[in-house]
Amino acid sequence: MPEADPFVQLREVFAGRSALLLEDDAALSGHVADRLLDAGFDRVCCVESGEEALEAVGREAFDVLILDRMTRGLDGLETLKRMRAGNSLSYDAPALMLTALGAERQRVEGLIGGADDYLSKPIGDEELLARIAAQLRRAARRARPVGADLINGPFRLATGARTLKLEIGGQSRLIDLSPLEFAIVCELVAARGQPVTKTMLWEKCWVEWTFLPDNFVNIIDARISALRRRLKEQAPELGEDLHPLIVSARSQSLIFRDLSDWTR
Repeated sequence: MPEADPFVQLREVFAGRSALLLEDDAALSGHVADRLLDAGFDRVCCVESGEEALEAVGREAFDVLILDRMTRGLDGLETLKRMRAGNSLSYDAPALMLTALGAERQRVEGLIGGADDYLSKPIGDEELLARIAAQLRRAARRARPVGADLINGPFRLATGARTLKLEIGGQSRLIDLSPLEFAIVCELVAARGQPVTKTMLWEKCWVEWTFLPDNFVNIIDARISALRRRLKEQAPELGEDLHPLIVSARSQSLIFRDLSDWTR
C-alpha cells in the first residue's frame, strides 16, 4: 500500500480552486460543498437555479462546474449550453453533470451539450472527488504538446506509439502488454499518482461494452491482478518494495505508484 492516502494528496490538486455548484436540493448541495472544501477547494459557490449560475459565471471564473440537470428555472443542460456559447468567464471550465437522469440517451445529451463528464445520482464521495481531479488534470494537459511521452521514474509511456519502456542505467527495453493492459496503464500513469476509480477505468478501457455489468469490479480486479504479475515479472529491478506497481486506494480506486523520486 502507498504510504499516504492519495485522496489526502488531492488537497494539492484542489488547493486554491473554486467550484460552481448548481443544485436545488439544499441537503445535497451542502454535503457536496462540504466534501469539496474538506478535500482542499478554496471556495464553492452554491446556486439553486440556472439563472443564478449564469450570473455567477458572469462575475468570476471557476475552475470546475458541477451542474444538476433538473433545477428551477433554466435546467442545468440549457445553462451549460449558454455558458459554453456565451462570453462567461468559465466558458471552457471542466463541467460535470450530477443528476438523477442517468439513461444512456440522457447521458449522450449531456455530453453533446458540453459536459465533460456525466454522473448519475447517487454518487459516492470517492467517485466524485476522483472524477473532479481527472477533469482538472485534463484541463492542465491542454497546454502540453500533443502526444508527449509520460514519464514516471524509469518508465516512459508513449501514447502515440502505444509503448511502455523501462529505462535503467542507460538501457531501455519494452514492457510487453496487451492492448487492454496498455490502456489500463495509460489511464493510471496519466493520473500521476492520483486515484482512478474502477468505474472510470471501466469507461475508458472496456470500450467495447455498452453497459456497466453487475460484476464489473470482479472483471477489473482479475485483470489488475494479472497485470501486477506481468509488471513484476518484467521489471524485477524495481525491487520487492515497489511491487505491486498498481495499488488500491480506499475501496474502489487504483493508483500507479509515483516513482518520480526513484533512483537506481
